[in-house]
Amino acid sequence: MRKSVRIIGLVALLVLLVAAPVDMMAQKRGKAQKRKAKTERTTKGKAASGEQTFTVNGVSFTMIHVQGGTFTMGATSEQGSYVGNNEKPAHKVAVSSFLIGMFEVTQYLWTAVMGNNPSKLQGSDMLALRHPVENVSWDDCQEFIRKLNAATGKHFRLPTEAEWEYAARGGNKSRGYKYSGSNIIDDVAAYANNSVILEALNKEELPCHGFVGMLAPNELGIYDMSGNVWEWCQDWYGEDYYSNSPSSNPTGPSTGSNRVKRGGSWNSSAVSCRVSCRVYDSADLRSRYIGLRLAL
Repeated sequence: MRKSVRIIGLVALLVLLVAAPVDMMAQKRGKAQKRKAKTERTTKGKAASGEQTFTVNGVSFTMIHVQGGTFTMGATSEQGSYVGNNEKPAHKVAVSSFLIGMFEVTQYLWTAVMGNNPSKLQGSDMLALRHPVENVSWDDCQEFIRKLNAATGKHFRLPTEAEWEYAARGGNKSRGYKYSGSNIIDDVAAYANNSVILEALNKEELPCHGFVGMLAPNELGIYDMSGNVWEWCQDWYGEDYYSNSPSSNPTGPSTGSNRVKRGGSWNSSAVSCRVSCRVYDSADLRSRYIGLRLAL
């Protein structure tokens, strides 16, 4: 009887020894399949949200699809009482679909395309990966875009002023915020009085402006359209352009002496970081407060 029990025990042990590796392999296959499914879901999610990633000279950057639509451009009610005359009248504008940078162009991307970093405010080599390029003129941006297009075969450009404001307001997902992504400026903008930025500056963790994507995005998943660095737009500036602007895909005056810049900077007041605020400078001006964001 004891012999029979021992035999049965040995058989059971052998079964366990054989089954264990099979079970472990099944578990590994299950985990691998879960990882694959998660990756596929992430990829599908990005595709569904309209994100597209491009790579140039080993540096990748992401663009967000902005579905076309109609919005009210200019001095809408939530912009408050400090609107400029150049923001009036508020008017309806239709914009076609386009892509816009999830982030401002970084020092890393600029260096990959141009072979140099013109920024006045540079961190260490690693930190430069995530800081916006600045000290670039509108003319410099055109040369950067020309070289980027030659390297990628695409047709990147600066956004029009209307595209910029439409995207900053959240496109067809807009919730009518004063700033890009919130009515609470500290949540979304690296500007002169942001406590998070000031604390980092005091600790010498930042060279004045913030990392791209350091704060919350807007409704479309776009970062830093309020604050950080001013962003050049493609348009010539027109003080009273809103009085006679086309209602569909306006591109600014046909001529002018200055180019539009939008969004405010790390040295700006909250008023300048509003989504409707319009400012301009000469196309050859370089400043540590001015950078760019790509469109396509």
